[in-house]
Amino acid sequence: MSLKTAPYGTWQSPISAESLFVQSISFDNVLVDEVTGKIYLIESRPSEDGRSVVVDTATGTDLVGPGWNVRTGVQEYGGGPAIVYNGILYFSHFVDNRVYAVKSGEEPKAITPDNKNHRFADFDVYPSLNGSPILVAILEDHTKPAPADVVTSLVIIDVDTSTVSQLVSGIDFYSSPRFSPDGTRLAWQQWSHPDMPWEGSEIFVADVHIQSGSASPVTLDTPIHVAGKKGEISAAYPTWTKHNTLFFTSDEGRLRFQNPWAYASGTAKALLKEPLDQDFGQPQWFLGWQFGAALDDAGKFFLFSASKEGRDVLQLVDASTGTSKEIDGPYAEVVSLRRAGTNKVAVVGQSINAPTFLGLVTFDEGLNPSFVTIRSTSSGEELSEGLLAKPQPITLNIPGNELCHVIYYAPTNPDYSGTSIEGEKPPCVVGVHGGPTFRTGQGLDKAKQFWTSRGWGWLDVNYGGSSGYGRDYIDRLKGQWGVVDVADCVVAVQLLSLAPYSLIDPRRLAIRGGSAGGYTVLQALTHPDPEWAKVWAAGTSMYGISDLRGLVSDTHKFESQYMYKLMGGTLEEIPEVYEERSPVEHADRIVAPLLILQGLLDAVVPPAQANVIVQSIEDRHGQVKYVPFEGEGHGWRKAETKVAALNDELAWYQDVLGLKQSE
Repeated sequence: MSLKTAPYGTWQSPISAESLFVQSISFDNVLVDEVTGKIYLIESRPSEDGRSVVVDTATGTDLVGPGWNVRTGVQEYGGGPAIVYNGILYFSHFVDNRVYAVKSGEEPKAITPDNKNHRFADFDVYPSLNGSPILVAILEDHTKPAPADVVTSLVIIDVDTSTVSQLVSGIDFYSSPRFSPDGTRLAWQQWSHPDMPWEGSEIFVADVHIQSGSASPVTLDTPIHVAGKKGEISAAYPTWTKHNTLFFTSDEGRLRFQNPWAYASGTAKALLKEPLDQDFGQPQWFLGWQFGAALDDAGKFFLFSASKEGRDVLQLVDASTGTSKEIDGPYAEVVSLRRAGTNKVAVVGQSINAPTFLGLVTFDEGLNPSFVTIRSTSSGEELSEGLLAKPQPITLNIPGNELCHVIYYAPTNPDYSGTSIEGEKPPCVVGVHGGPTFRTGQGLDKAKQFWTSRGWGWLDVNYGGSSGYGRDYIDRLKGQWGVVDVADCVVAVQLLSLAPYSLIDPRRLAIRGGSAGGYTVLQALTHPDPEWAKVWAAGTSMYGISDLRGLVSDTHKFESQYMYKLMGGTLEEIPEVYEERSPVEHADRIVAPLLILQGLLDAVVPPAQANVIVQSIEDRHGQVKYVPFEGEGHGWRKAETKVAALNDELAWYQDVLGLKQSE
């Protein structure tokens, strides 16, 4: 069969939005029962109104029925909603915020009082099979709902009495409370405003005392500081080995990359003799994540995921020699990993040509790995290899002697040999990730193939401030949010439209992003230099920030002071900067047609942020379309929302650029 030609952006594609999302699932995390060794997954299901369930991977059965949602609202982003211990699932139910316990085949039983103002997450179980089960957890108290009044603490949940007692308090945020295997110590991570966890979080350890029958069944001795420093050094993801050595990651050191460390006998030290310019782990936006596991009980060998040149790799660390070895595996992006027994690690991740899957990595006596897939996500028919556009990572030299990291996907469809227009370059969708301290990886995202299979180029911009390239790259955005990110996006598309790249059409560029990425979109469209604003033919902001001043007062606790460093000061200190960098103040500069998609239950970027800029554009008769989604918060969870949002975006660009699907 002869291949067809047609203008870029008009190709017929077998990939529909419905095929991507209607029957899709995603894996939020992997759980391993430390007693039985069984492996479980937390699955999110858009087709079931976005609810999450825990699945026994050996049998494929759900541990809770249709009426249950294994999810937490702690820090709004959630994470860490469940743990399985000795065959019992303990989980947060998103509907009423209570914690429940359930054995296989039984109905869940509430183990915390009925109080919707109390949210729980990030559980660990005291390692004893005798007596009353005891859990440690994060409690986020919303009795006073204003962000400044929300109180976070570590608490003990007594399963038999269904009571909650305070354990550690006084700090703004806590994460990763973990009992040592012998139950004698508790480790945790903490940080306070204005730090985010990747900026200045600390790890502490305290001796544990059990008092059976007491109203406070667990007490702690004076905590000992292990690692991290407020405002300067991040220490994260504490995890114990079976022999009670605590390991974690920290960006302490000359390279300022998150590298593995260990704490034993009162001393913390780096596991590697020479640090690597790779980040072992990701910024802690979600609770319950883990990116390292001990392979053996003694903690001699560890497996970590690490970000290398924008792509995740597996690193085998030998603690006895202080060396590491990169493992050749299928992963381009790792979501989470956990120890699943001696020399076994369960890993959730993606490859460049396969969507998210759960794999088991097993090492033989010579530490040679083998990989087995346990469970994969599905979204209708699998895409043929010929439809998959492969990621092309590119590092650009930009003005100011700085680097900018991008990933390009070329138009790809096995039915087409190219364009029917001589010399034509493809239109391009420019994806701007949220955070802004986050990144876009290189794992397969079928939604990008939705575009490339239609003859579009796709460009992900990991602008200055993105993670995965070290702390110095993250710090490029300090005091420069809304400036550096916009400049990197503009310069990146300008360079890629010129020789020696010549990849995209500079007249047909659509910029799109969600949350902080939506803010970058709005900033790009309202840039004071009209030539920069005119770079974009269209834009899409999904739950994006339009008014920084409003965000100071109406966002949630976790991010309520995030902007202070990003902007270079508080609203009271530099009100003129907040005003200048609030896109709503400059909506009159917008010349590109703008699509705004917004969840009406969003507590991170409330709908008022969208309403204000829509009204401003409409008042001057600009081209704007506003699509609100009932029942959605910060990001889309429902299948019908994901389908509608993607179809709306495609129709928007086709209309703006005058593209019609080829016959």
